Amino acid sequence: MALILFDFDGVLADTLDNMLHFAEAVCVELGFNRIPTPADLDALETMSFVEYGKQLGIPPHLAGEFAARCLQRFIEKPRPPKIFAGMAQVIEQLSVRHTLAIVTGNTTRAVENFLSENDIRQFVTAVFAVDQPGSKVEKILKAKSQLATDNNAVYYVGDAVSDIHAARQAEVKSVAVGWGHQSLGKLVNAQPDHIVHTSREIMELFEKGAG
Repeated sequence: MALILFDFDGVLADTLDNMLHFAEAVCVELGFNRIPTPADLDALETMSFVEYGKQLGIPPHLAGEFAARCLQRFIEKPRPPKIFAGMAQVIEQLSVRHTLAIVTGNTTRAVENFLSENDIRQFVTAVFAVDQPGSKVEKILKAKSQLATDNNAVYYVGDAVSDIHAARQAEVKSVAVGWGHQSLGKLVNAQPDHIVHTSREIMELFEKGAG
């Protein structure tokens, strides 16, 4: 049995279009004429809305406002983003033998709406989101403290180099997915413990008792 922590954006939820469109709208609101591209997300060393804003040329003193406005758009979105193909089944099946939680830079409300929309809320034990105190590393450690037992291996499944670094700092295993917001080459260079390219590979990883 393992404790498996999932990132949200780019791992469970296909939010790339939302990330680009919301950021473009907020840039306009703040008086900056900038059209975000996927390359802006790939360039980030820390995957957060604050750092995303800075990458787009938002001054540091407005980066927090940029992040807040983008996150509010996720909450107000009439329908949650789509779930990546196969990931609903992954969550349901893994929950039979493992404890699952989400550690994310998005909001609790956005994640809860998404889980309910896809009928997988009952399989997720807890959500540790950006509106809760602490860094991503601190949230991973909190999840580990609250949900893991001495016999649990702990994994963090993410799509960004900062997810890999956070897992390493929290002394848990990192699993990088190849369908998220950052390129496979960048993820490989960050040296995760495991890399998966499809939802099926996640199942296979944990069926084999990932090391």
